[in-house]
Amino acid sequence: MSYSAFTFNKVKKDFNLTVIENQDLFLNTPTVAPTDYLNIILAEHLPLVTAINTEKARSELVIMPVLIEVRRYLKYQVSIFSGSEFNVDADKGLEGCCDFILCKSQEQYDITAPVVTIVEAKNESIKSGLGQCIATMIASKLFNQQQENPINEIYGVVTTGTDWKFLKLCNHTVFIDKQDYFIREVDKILGIVAHTLISAPVSY
Repeated sequence: MSYSAFTFNKVKKDFNLTVIENQDLFLNTPTVAPTDYLNIILAEHLPLVTAINTEKARSELVIMPVLIEVRRYLKYQVSIFSGSEFNVDADKGLEGCCDFILCKSQEQYDITAPVVTIVEAKNESIKSGLGQCIATMIASKLFNQQQENPINEIYGVVTTGTDWKFLKLCNHTVFIDKQDYFIREVDKILGIVAHTLISAPVSY
């Protein structure tokens, strides 16, 4: 079994999760102004994403440039992994590839704890990606514990590139932000993703 086998209902049942959906998780999170470079990239890429309309196009043309912008903003103190295997616990179904993994570590050749934020790319439906994203968040929490670098909160994002939905895992509770963010609010998206990484402890 892989992460993609987890529906929203299955992941809640298998891991005995409580879900809270009525909180504005990032109401007071500062924004991060995009660079002119990112603005140019998005202006060029968004029409292509609309025309091509595949997860691969959305991942390459919108999501990765946004994540690279966050990494640049944080002065390259974090690492980004794209399409990497993340096999944590096969018995629990926590194995397979993740679209994007963000770590509070400068190491780029190997996934290193703490894994902080998981980004799941979807073509159109945010809802269809919730189960898979939460499963990878649970795997991240377990991975950090195995690496003796646990953190209290793991963050997740399900995004079509143009629409972004943020999640937070704390103990056995999953918080799904009641707000949706859109790529025209890229300053808010950058601020939230940066916040998830800044708030995590430093990996040694």
